[in-house]
Amino acid sequence: MDVQASSKGGRGRTKSSKSVSRSQKAGLQFPVGRVARYLKVGRYAQRVGSGSPVYLSAVLEYLAAEVLELAGNAARDNKKTRIVPRHIQLAVRNDDEFSKLLGSVTIANGGVLPNIHQNLLPKKNGKGKGEIGSASQEF
Repeated sequence: MDVQASSKGGRGRTKSSKSVSRSQKAGLQFPVGRVARYLKVGRYAQRVGSGSPVYLSAVLEYLAAEVLELAGNAARDNKKTRIVPRHIQLAVRNDDEFSKLLGSVTIANGGVLPNIHQNLLPKKNGKGKGEIGSASQEF
């Protein structure tokens, strides 16, 4: 029986096989290997399991996609095709959960939310009751 080098059975990699990244295996865009390296170098624990960088990469990718979607909607509302820090600020501050998560974060060139205090807004004139107090203003 003659065993070929490119057969599927056996141990080790054959010469014709391509390396597949852990991000591709997990179906993610965020780099699983880099997150694993940061977890190891950061010394958050003595050992890092194989599933934790995959999970953390998936969570980070989901949060980034969510912020980008909201910022894209804010850019479209302002009739712009490019997302700038102002759109990210509007997206984050108008969303309850992101506003709580990023409450103490300052976004550079983000500006502030448009807000006018209630006391500064002009009062609505009621015609029935408003004329009693305005009698002294007729002179």
